[in-house]
Amino acid sequence: MVNLIALLAGLIFGLGLIIGGMTNPAKVLAFLDLTGDWDPSLAFVMLGAIAIGYFAFREAKQRTWSVLGLSIDLPKTTGIDRPLVIGAVLFGIGWGLAGFCPGPAVASVLVGSSAVWIFAASMLAGMGLYTLAERQGWL
Repeated sequence: MVNLIALLAGLIFGLGLIIGGMTNPAKVLAFLDLTGDWDPSLAFVMLGAIAIGYFAFREAKQRTWSVLGLSIDLPKTTGIDRPLVIGAVLFGIGWGLAGFCPGPAVASVLVGSSAVWIFAASMLAGMGLYTLAERQGWL
């Protein structure tokens, strides 16, 4: 039952990314281009996501168990540290260069364009490098 609900939530999330235009790299890059032909429409998608996330996390902080009976384990750290800053910078560089971030890239893999596959492969390689760096104590 838990896996079915997770699948349904993922499908709804992916559909929202598609409808919101987050899977269109040209639209994302137009949003990031503040000095050119700026497209502010994705700001509304992001504000909607932030609003939902705010209330969801506020509720989750009050609980120890989810509606499905699973434990809720939120991160204990709240500070800004070196790995967070490095990750944010790399995320921003990747987003600005490719026009994809992880969620929309996964939702776009079904389209099959070479750009999506290259981004997804690069993302997986980056995750692997991070895991290696963390295990080696480089971070």
